[in-house]
Amino acid sequence: MKEILEILIKNLVDNQEKVTITEKEEGKTTVFEVKVSETDMGKVIGKQGRVAKSIRTVMKSVAAKEHKKLVIEFVD
Repeated sequence: MKEILEILIKNLVDNQEKVTITEKEEGKTTVFEVKVSETDMGKVIGKQGRVAKSIRTVMKSVAAKEHKKLVIEFVD
């Protein structure tokens, strides 16, 4: 799952080497903390959070196939 999220994020940003994704397991829930450079944060979140919502939707469908819950947090 982390690889899919990483591919999605890296294709959106200009500064790909600044992308870091931290994975935490909390019971059946997996939490991904996504950090990108400050200049790319707007591209990842999008207008009114539309891009971030789309990323979460795609990743939740991937997690549902594996019978897991997923939370994605975008961190400064």
